[in-house]
Amino acid sequence: MRLASKPAETQVMDDTHVFKLLTDEQWRDAEQTGATNVPLDRDDGYVHLSTAAQVAETARLYFSGQKDVRLVRFPVDRLPPLKWENSRGGQMFPHLYAFLRISKADAVWRLALAEDGAPIMPRDLT
Repeated sequence: MRLASKPAETQVMDDTHVFKLLTDEQWRDAEQTGATNVPLDRDDGYVHLSTAAQVAETARLYFSGQKDVRLVRFPVDRLPPLKWENSRGGQMFPHLYAFLRISKADAVWRLALAEDGAPIMPRDLT
């Protein structure tokens, strides 16, 4: 992955966990290499993450109708500093300007699909 230069300022938010959605293929690759390697992240130069409040909409927008999607939870205090940047709908999203090591995860779920194809979020996100 090509990493963009880390921004000078890192804003600290109150979220204790952030989330990454991965297809089964991306999950298997991460298990083999130790870190996620998603095309969008490579292209943008940082890892796209979501908060607990944002992840259901991210899943609906980008993973609807896809079977075998994993939701991976990371404690913020196990990660390098995150950069919180304005994104979809003016919301501040967590971005990681480093490799996302899956060994830092504390939970992984395989998501089922609702009748409309939207991934169903687990009840115990945080």
